[in-house]
Order: sequence, then C-alpha cells, then structure tokens
Amino acid sequence: MGRRTGLLLLAGCSLALSAAPAAAHSDPPSAEAVVRRGEPSASSRAQALIPTRSEPPQTAAPRARCGPGARPEPSIQGRVPAGAIASGDAERGYFCNLSLLGKEGTQGGYKVERFVDEAGHECAYYDTTLLFPTNALSATLSATPTGVAVLDLSDPAKPVRTATLVTPAMQTPHESLLVNQGRGLLAAVMGHPAFAPGVVDIYDLNADCRRPQLLSSAPVGLLGHESGFASDGKTFYATSISSGTVTAVDVTNSRRPSILGVYDYPSHGLTVSADGNRGYVAGFDGLRIVDLSEVQARKPRPRVPEISSLAWENLTIPQVALPVTIGGKPMLIEVDEFSGPVGSTLTPASNGSEVGAARIIDISDEQAPRVISNMRLAVHQPENRAQLAGDPGARSPAQGYAAHYCSVPSPVDPGIVACSFIASGLRVFDIRDPYAPRELAYFVAPPGNTGGSPLPLERSNYAMSRPAFNVERGEIWYSDGNSGFYALKVAPDVWPFEAAKSTAGLPSARRCLSRRAFTVRLRAPRGARLRSATVRVGGKRVKVRRRGRRLTARITLVGMRRGTVEVSVVARTTSGRVVREMRRYRTCTRRR
Repeated sequence: MGRRTGLLLLAGCSLALSAAPAAAHSDPPSAEAVVRRGEPSASSRAQALIPTRSEPPQTAAPRARCGPGARPEPSIQGRVPAGAIASGDAERGYFCNLSLLGKEGTQGGYKVERFVDEAGHECAYYDTTLLFPTNALSATLSATPTGVAVLDLSDPAKPVRTATLVTPAMQTPHESLLVNQGRGLLAAVMGHPAFAPGVVDIYDLNADCRRPQLLSSAPVGLLGHESGFASDGKTFYATSISSGTVTAVDVTNSRRPSILGVYDYPSHGLTVSADGNRGYVAGFDGLRIVDLSEVQARKPRPRVPEISSLAWENLTIPQVALPVTIGGKPMLIEVDEFSGPVGSTLTPASNGSEVGAARIIDISDEQAPRVISNMRLAVHQPENRAQLAGDPGARSPAQGYAAHYCSVPSPVDPGIVACSFIASGLRVFDIRDPYAPRELAYFVAPPGNTGGSPLPLERSNYAMSRPAFNVERGEIWYSDGNSGFYALKVAPDVWPFEAAKSTAGLPSARRCLSRRAFTVRLRAPRGARLRSATVRVGGKRVKVRRRGRRLTARITLVGMRRGTVEVSVVARTTSGRVVREMRRYRTCTRRR
C-alpha cells in the first residue's frame, strides 16, 4: 500500500473516515516530468524530496482586544467548551469586533465567492455540501436543495437566495468553486475528498449575477477535488491531491473548454501569480513553486517544471497558498487543514497534538522560500490539546480545533487575512506587519448540527469556507457547514484601515475608478531614483515615458467593461533595487 493510506478520503475535509486506502504509486519522475493529455498520472512525490527550513517559533498570535458590544469567548483563545454548549451559553455565539448583519441557509461548504455584475447587483455564491451526497438527507429534512447557492446581497442584512445551481460540478464541487472577477465567470470541477470524474461547469455572471447563465458542462477536468484560476480568466486548473494530478483547462472560449495538459503534482489548492506564469502548489508534503509560463503562453505541449519546494516543522495537510504582496515583497499566506499525531502529515487524528494552522512565507527569492511568521490560536498549541479532547467537534479527525481556509480582501497590501478555523469559527488577523501577525477579530456562530441537519446530533461550529469581502462596507462573508451563510460587519474603527500610500505611485484601490484614463507618476523608495519600469494593465504592457527624472504611464480603461482590472508595476532603481506592486481596481461609471 502507498504512503497515502487513509489520506485520500480525509484530505479536503472528508467526513467519510472509513474509506478504503488508495493503491500504491510508482517512484516519482524528475521535477520537470509532466503527464501529457490522455496519460493519467501514475506517480507520487516522496515527502523526503521537500526541504524543511528553519522558521519562527510556533506561538499563538496575540489575542484580539474587543471593543464595545463584544461577547468574548469563555475560555482560552479559540475554544468553545462542552459546558458552554450544554448550558446554552453558546447559543448567542461569541464575537469580538465583528457583528452579524444577515444569515441564510442551514448548511455550508468550502467556499464563499462575491461578484458585482454590470448592472451593479451584488451577489454571493457558496457551496452547501461538505460531502455529497451525505448532506442530501439533512437538506431534504430542512427543505433546502443541495448545490451552489446564489444570493442577492443588495441588502446584506437580508440575503435572498435567487437560485441554486445543480449541474454536476455545482452539485458536488468539493473545494473547487471559484469566481474569476475579470471575466465574470463562476467555475467548479466535480470533486470529492479523494477524486471524482472531472466535469467542469462554467457560468457567466456578467448580465445578472443573481441568475448565472450556464456556458458549458464538460468532462475536461480529468479528476476533481480543488482548483485554481489564472487572473486573466483563460486557464482553469482542476487539481486532485490523491491522484496526484493538475489539469490545465483552456477556457478562453468558455463555451468550449479543452485540456491543455495534465501534470504530475499532488496538488490540494493551486493558486496562480498575477501574470499567470507561476503556480503555488499546496500538496500533502508542503509547498511547490512551479513554472506555468508555457501554459500561459499556450505553447504546444506545455511543460510545468518545478522551481523550488518547502516544508515546515508543524506540517499537517497543506490546503492552499495565497499569493500576496506586502510592502512591495511577494509572499504567500499558507494554511494547513486538520491536526495529526507528531511526525505524521498523512493521517488526520482526532484532536491531534500537531496543528498546522497558518503561516506567511516570503518568496522574494523563489528559489529559497522561507516561513517568516505563524498564525495560530491558543487551542492549536500542544500544551493545550489534552484539555480540549472532549469538546464538541474535537472528537472528529475531519473537524476539531484546527484550520482550513484563509482569504484576503486584496492581493496587494491586504492588511488583514480572515480564516475559517473550523470549531473556532471565523478568525481575523492583522498582517500589516507580516513578521508579527496579531488577532484582530472573531465570530463564533451559535452551534449547529452536522450538515445543518435538524436531527439532534452533536452541535458545534464547522467553519470550513474561504471567506469573501466587501471592503467598501467593511464586511466579511463566510459559511459554516453546520449552520449556513453569514454576512458580518467589522467594527468601523477596527477595519478597513486608513488607505496606505502606494509604494510605486498607484492610486488607491479602495474605491472604484470612474475615470477611464489617468496618468500614474511612478515613484522610487525614499532616497532612490528609478532607472526603468514595466507597467501592465490587465496583463498587457503599456508605454512608460520619461520626463527628466520622472517616469509616467498612461492608464486607459476605455473599451473595458465594468468589472475589475489589475495594474502591475515592476520598477528598478539606479542601484539595482526592484520595486514591485500590483493593485486590483474595480471600474465603474461616474455618477450623474
């Protein structure tokens, strides 16, 4: 039997803990080996190939300081004791610097996505099945269909479900649901904790996000579990940690998607750099940075070679690594799921002594990535694990006091990261100083039953979803597997932060741009001078002009439909220092 015994149906938040083990795999190929179209993967990568580098101490982040109106949690950071649920004290929930605006549904899943269409409608999308079809019974009893819920969020206090998407991938997307903001596409691959036939569903959200229009449903994903999306919306990646495959799907023509290549990487979540040329693969053995440039350039038979890899000391099952830029430095926010016994990264354990939680990784040198800080709660610390063993949810290897998904409001200087920490609810961290994250806020929902079932099962939090944000209103949206969708408001004196000044001179992304053309005056760090700069709008290079010592670029959004567009700057000073910045702007029309 292979080393993945017991992992295949556990990885990715499985509830089916009695699943059969997977077959063994052959020895791994070279780092540049790829599986071509029509050739399913037959190899795994040994954990020994990934280097473990030194990292900062794994301590809990400083606890949030709660403002007026808070209802602080009753025990150590992140804990909901059995007694709090038995006594009814937990029925009002626990919250700090976060308040409830609105709620919808009785069960949730792994992703919450947000989109604003051409008419200005604001929508949310969330999957409703932690494990299909086991949620079908509870859905039937609670009179709500399984599938991807579509919500009208015109009034966040009153979310209105306008549709439920029930095509094959939307019925069981597992962890693959994604929205590409630039093209207005909602996509998912039919998934399962191990893998499922990779039917990829693609919907158009642009005309009316409340009523998505199906563009295609085709078996082009090979095997499904998680996914990734290139920023330009032309490549969708279907990933499978257990089969060890990443399938690159060309969705340039979203009505007729096609396979570009299948690659041998046991990927959980896969994220893509803003230019589409780098992939960040979170697998069962750590992080791998891979070169996607041949896929992005649509070269014939594109290769995806590995650039570097990294493991960390307290590694459980890496879920996803989010690319961000903080203070001009490229970084990744990585989160592990579940907990396990000491020394094991393959088998989640009930209230395991090791919890991967989350971390920030510096990738300034992509040949040598390194962990620079950890984001943990007191409940994740080894010295506290024994006292938590009897708490609701802690007895399940696929639940408990551990981590699952994190998300940021912007890829450039996000300021905060919001994480679903399963039985600990939603936790928000201040990451303006990436070397010293601190807890900023939390929301622990009233406990619910597994899958939203009205049956009297063990009641607890089951926060598994990647959150979404409305920065303008200071809102965070997430779903809990046991109780549904939540729209939350951050205390206005806590977040959003005051707009930080741009490193390179780009205008603020806090508000939508009504002007269709504007000039960016690029600037260098204090005491330096710029020698050259490259500016791209939506991936396309624009001309940079020099006027004396000043570099300027004319940005034009003429011809672009309402939505979002990324503007990136890579500048070099006369001393050779490189300044990088990328901001994502939401375009709009000027009010009259």
